[in-house]
Amino acid sequence: MKQVVSSVVGRLVVVSLLLCAAAALQASDVDLLDRMIKITDTKGTRYQLLKQVSQQSGYFFIYDSQLVNNNEVVKIRKGEYTIRNAIYAITGNNQLEISIVGRHILFNLPTPHNLTSNLQQTNARRFFTIRGVVYDHASQEAIPYVTVSINDAIMGTVTNQNGEFKITIPDSLRQSVVKLSHVGYESVTFQASSLRDKYMEFLLEPKIISLQEVVVRAVNPLHVMQDMLSEREHNYSSVPVYLTTFYREVIEHKKKNIDLTEAVLKVYKTSYQKTNATDQVKLIKMRHVLKKQESDTIFTKMRSGISSCLILDVMRNLPDFLTPKNGETPYVYAYTDMSVVDNRRVYVISFEQKKEVKEPLYKGQLFIDAENYALLEAHFDVNPAYVAKATDMFVEKKSRDFNLTLRRVSYTVSYKPSGDSIYYVNHVRGDLEFKVKRKRHFFSSALNLWFEMVNCKVDRENIKRFPRDERLSTRTVFSETKYKYDADFWEHFNVIVPEEELKELIMNNLGEVTPTPALGEADEEE
Repeated sequence: MKQVVSSVVGRLVVVSLLLCAAAALQASDVDLLDRMIKITDTKGTRYQLLKQVSQQSGYFFIYDSQLVNNNEVVKIRKGEYTIRNAIYAITGNNQLEISIVGRHILFNLPTPHNLTSNLQQTNARRFFTIRGVVYDHASQEAIPYVTVSINDAIMGTVTNQNGEFKITIPDSLRQSVVKLSHVGYESVTFQASSLRDKYMEFLLEPKIISLQEVVVRAVNPLHVMQDMLSEREHNYSSVPVYLTTFYREVIEHKKKNIDLTEAVLKVYKTSYQKTNATDQVKLIKMRHVLKKQESDTIFTKMRSGISSCLILDVMRNLPDFLTPKNGETPYVYAYTDMSVVDNRRVYVISFEQKKEVKEPLYKGQLFIDAENYALLEAHFDVNPAYVAKATDMFVEKKSRDFNLTLRRVSYTVSYKPSGDSIYYVNHVRGDLEFKVKRKRHFFSSALNLWFEMVNCKVDRENIKRFPRDERLSTRTVFSETKYKYDADFWEHFNVIVPEEELKELIMNNLGEVTPTPALGEADEEE
């Protein structure tokens, strides 16, 4: 970009029932499963009946929806059951293998012994996957941009707009812990091996900060931001690293024409202290899928989407709203909330341009760790009141027959810590929306484009700049990059799961490799 303005879908469903203030049980698997509970509501869906067990036992459930139809209405007798027998009665299957994993009850069909032996002997599977969808327990709405990480490795992914994710894990890390975390929610963890090759539903509990947990005092937002900048050299990497990232850019016109480009990129990420050095990008693999109506006359190109992702690493490329100077800043700042992530308190600092400033600047929120002052997330938009004035900043070439007006520009940037408490950029996303109107025509249409990059892995050894012939130009139209189609495209790479409409596009159009136009920082021409 030129400069940044100076019901669950899936084959398998696993239910995770939140517990009502249940005390932690220190018991063995056998003791817990033999504990007596009382079934009072005897008719309902299997989901509703299992919820009674969850509420009384203090444990979540994890299971495969091929074993249990959640919506099927069943009736069982009223009375006392062991937890094990209650599960058998509700599921209608007494052949299930039931085990305890942390605060969860997991049940599966028994694995044939010969199959288990073969897997152990051949060690054929070097990787396994965990798939799922993450919901807010209170609202039941999907949560986008949840960080999904592996505690024993600097690797992970994020959920898409529908709250879905897929993470691919080396078999050597099967005993590792998978963590789901998001600002404002209680984090949850699971042993990776217990979720191997399953699709499950996660419910995150909103975290409320009580007055007893926080010393009530006035928080000066400018002081918090100054501390954030002072601690920058300690919180962010002082040496170059390699990031293995997944990148995606999409253009959508009239909800019919979609241009999708996806890639695995290796990024040479320079030190956060050397702001005069440049990041470099190397292409590992990519694909381009196009769905376009023959009658459509709008051709657009997304330019510099990868470059924009690098620029949006705001802790390295400090924008003006992160470097306020008393009396000189065009922004006004306010401490608006206290939140939490990974059981750590987070300051929420809001900012907006001063009323006397009439140019298109930013407004948004900063989420800053209250203990070490690391920036965890930044959400910011071009001020909606002035966004139309910014159109020329995003459109490089105008058409003689069409008028484009910028309607919305939104950015999200997040960071996550590694084992050595150093923070790395985790996820970057930009969303742009234009109104397109043909000259001398009454009706207009919407043109949406977005790009995002997620950091899937960090390498800190043997870091060297890429040779010139291996570097990818980040300021060109990426969708026009030549590539060789690969039927086994993603292999074991971690990616952001495509939303439902993109899944359909990909399935219907895989294999189309002809370079075609797209828009991001935008070229626009007929």
